[in-house]
Amino acid sequence: MAESIEVAPSRLNPRKVREGTVVSSSMNKTAVVAVVERVRHARYSKTVLRTKRLYVHDEENTVAVGDRVRVQETRPLSKLKRWRLVEITERAR
Repeated sequence: MAESIEVAPSRLNPRKVREGTVVSSSMNKTAVVAVVERVRHARYSKTVLRTKRLYVHDEENTVAVGDRVRVQETRPLSKLKRWRLVEITERAR
């Protein structure tokens, strides 16, 4: 009989990744990112925009208002912070 070697995945449940725009960076090591999601209305089938504001951990205080950023889900860092900054995809003009 052939032996089956099982490879454990790096994570069973991969962390969520979102992309959004920085709307506030006035807090120390924290930024607020607005993520816009397009969803289809259940009854009327019209596409609706929903905005979610995420509190993001920014260790070096590098982001500015208007930057496009990629954030990743992480363990709770404070009362509201559950996301961390992965990269700045586009700087504000």
